[in-house]
Amino acid sequence: MKKLLVFILTMVIGVSAYSQDVEKKKLEFDKNKTSFEVEATCGNCMYKMKGDGCHLAIKLNGKNYFVDGTKIDDHGDAHDAEGFCNAIKKAKVQGSIVGDRFLVTYFELVKNK
Repeated sequence: MKKLLVFILTMVIGVSAYSQDVEKKKLEFDKNKTSFEVEATCGNCMYKMKGDGCHLAIKLNGKNYFVDGTKIDDHGDAHDAEGFCNAIKKAKVQGSIVGDRFLVTYFELVKNK
């Protein structure tokens, strides 16, 4: 009986610790860094980049990069009629190219005029 109680207690604590929300880092504009106006969309659906599933990508200086630091669904439903999987949008970004990916520190969609 004692072993069963220890097992149940261990499982409850383990599940509780694993299910905690991870705090997302806030993407904030830094006036000291260069910002770029880019095209943003789903790299797999719209740019035909190789990858597994739908992932946010940008086009910077004519080259496509998958984005790290924010996710495709952080900016609305990607599969909505106007979502990233169905439309290419303008965005203002800050960050750096690391390998073949863009590590974003700021990302904001630019409203259509």
